Amino acid sequence: MTNSPDERGAELRELFYETSQELVQALNEEALKLEKDPGDEEIVRSIRRTVHTLKGDSAACGLRELSELAHQFEDALSLESAASHAAVAEIAFATADIFSEMIAAYHSGTKLPATKTLSKKIQELTAAPKNGKTRGKKTAGKTAKSKEPAEKASLGKSSSKAADQWTEYERLAMSKAQASGQDVLHVVTKIDPHCAMPIAGRQLVHNAIGTMGPVIAVRPDAKSPAAAKFIEFVVATVQTPEQIAAKCKIPTIVEEVTVEVLLRASAAPQPAALEASTEINEPDTPAASDTAAPEQSAVATLPAGSVPMQQENLLRVEAGRIDNVLNLVGELIIGKSMLQQALNEFSKRFPKEALRGKFADAMAFQARVLNDLQRSVMKIRMVPVDQLFRRFPRMVRDVARQCGREVELSVSGQDTDLDKGILDAIAEPLTHLVRNAISHGIESPEERRKLGKPGQGIVRLNAYHQGNQVIVEVTDDGRGIDVAKIRTKAFELGLTTPEEASKMSELEALNFIFRPGFSTAEQVTEVSGRGVGMDVVQSVLHRLKASISVDTRLGQGTTFRLKLPLTLAIIKALLFWVEQRLYAIPLNAVLEIARTFEAEVHQVDNYEVLQLRNQVLPLLRLGRPAPERDVKTKLFVLIITVSEKKYGLIVDGLEGEEELVIKALDDQTFSTDLVSGASILGDGRVVLILNLPAVVEHVARLRPQEMGHANSGLLLTHTDRMRLALTPEVGGQV
Repeated sequence: MTNSPDERGAELRELFYETSQELVQALNEEALKLEKDPGDEEIVRSIRRTVHTLKGDSAACGLRELSELAHQFEDALSLESAASHAAVAEIAFATADIFSEMIAAYHSGTKLPATKTLSKKIQELTAAPKNGKTRGKKTAGKTAKSKEPAEKASLGKSSSKAADQWTEYERLAMSKAQASGQDVLHVVTKIDPHCAMPIAGRQLVHNAIGTMGPVIAVRPDAKSPAAAKFIEFVVATVQTPEQIAAKCKIPTIVEEVTVEVLLRASAAPQPAALEASTEINEPDTPAASDTAAPEQSAVATLPAGSVPMQQENLLRVEAGRIDNVLNLVGELIIGKSMLQQALNEFSKRFPKEALRGKFADAMAFQARVLNDLQRSVMKIRMVPVDQLFRRFPRMVRDVARQCGREVELSVSGQDTDLDKGILDAIAEPLTHLVRNAISHGIESPEERRKLGKPGQGIVRLNAYHQGNQVIVEVTDDGRGIDVAKIRTKAFELGLTTPEEASKMSELEALNFIFRPGFSTAEQVTEVSGRGVGMDVVQSVLHRLKASISVDTRLGQGTTFRLKLPLTLAIIKALLFWVEQRLYAIPLNAVLEIARTFEAEVHQVDNYEVLQLRNQVLPLLRLGRPAPERDVKTKLFVLIITVSEKKYGLIVDGLEGEEELVIKALDDQTFSTDLVSGASILGDGRVVLILNLPAVVEHVARLRPQEMGHANSGLLLTHTDRMRLALTPEVGGQV
């Protein structure tokens, strides 16, 4: 049953919202290229093609204002004088911003932004050019008109002679398909001239014909103006030409379909079809697509019997659907733990039962399959960080101009994969760090030259894998952070005393920049200086169970290093006991487990510390300290690392390692940032997962006098509050 027009319209509109952001991003990237290479006609043509696509797609969705603005800009870019106009890049940037705002307004149903100012700027491009270039404009118009007969001629001759257009790589694929018992068909679909969204229609036709068999070739290229008029396919299939034609005849999109057999299954190649098998089309012929060159270069390494991979095998899937699958995988892991618990009890009760071995084999097989399923689902959620890094060239340009800086952005590690949810969550923190690097870190060109530096500063974005974490770095070659200035500012704000400031390490002093309201900027600007931002960066990272560290050298630059988990859904955890309650922390945060005695714990300035080998280790005691210390009491100390600093976590006992499915806690159930989530064990017990960065930060904010007298242990009053915050009063309601 065919879909109703309303359903098709909704489908096209959703497709537009998905693809329009990519088109706006492409417009930004092309404008950046044009700004670096003014007057490049090829870049201007590329901008015009992008705007043309946006115009057609928005018109099909009934987004009249966006379509009209895009049409106005496209007409202005069509003039020969447009490429030489100095304001084209600036107008392209402004247009991209307005397009993005309009798309967001359409999607959310809010008021559209004003476009009169931009329309006036676009009209400047259409002003009559000087120096006698009007004649050139007429010539260009004739040239543009002369292309239409060529496109129509291409459509008219695309049946019997179409095989001459295919590359050697494609002809090889045709021969392989024929030898495998499939017919090779040449399909030409003429797009309905009344189709308001030809680009989206092209994709629907492509999807439809892809269900009939492997698509070997597609003409013309999607960016070609002819792509809105017709599409040619070569498809390997066992279906009849009539079935192919019926499948491709989509109402309101396809006006006419013609199907011709190029090669019959298991038959000798037809001379008319493959007589030019040793010829290669010239790159500038209308039939050759932009992808012909890489396809030809792949022939030498093509394995025998291989089938070329086509883009139609890629699917766009809503992230929520993947989250549902991942949630079900988590429930399966909980079920596996329950079965394992039942099997352990069965083995204890019936140690000589012959079925024990069969149960164990079945459990092992299920565990292997479940692990493979989990990894597969996680890979689906992984996306390259390039999706985030692509936003920054435009932002760096704008902020640098606003601050009077000359800045070059260097990007590396774009192919590093990261969970989509984490990637979206770090967009705002990373944006703030980059803005800070430009406004606080990079000096003005004059100041840099006085220091013997190049006038243009560099901001680097880098991403790479490290174990089961992803590291994202923001580095600048600017003035660095003055630690002495931070100590002075911290004293002025009452955050520390002169004695404490003189004793604290550089790392401890740098942690002040993450305090709310802390800023060393001498003046407040639109970009920075209000003391709002770095605390937000750290709070967002804490929610993600991530950490941030700072490495700075005065006069040389600063690096902010974000350590992110690969996923937020399932973690390996270490379970331990504190006051007869079970807690967990991520296993990757645990460096080692030590045993010591209470007598080895010492007091230094009302803090508890432990000398581990040649290092003095600050201790965190989560439980209530005993009224009277028994120096012979044995302690478990978990050596953890937070923001590249080591701490010792005193616990009562260890439960073991476990793979936990993290369940989020709503604010009504828990109102503390010291716990990042909860999980359910196989026996039904609820375990709380501690947020280690938040715990350490909470401890660091307390002054020694708030910790009680020296013999009370670490954080007597604070420990009571922490213990109460960690106590799951709601129990199984988690």
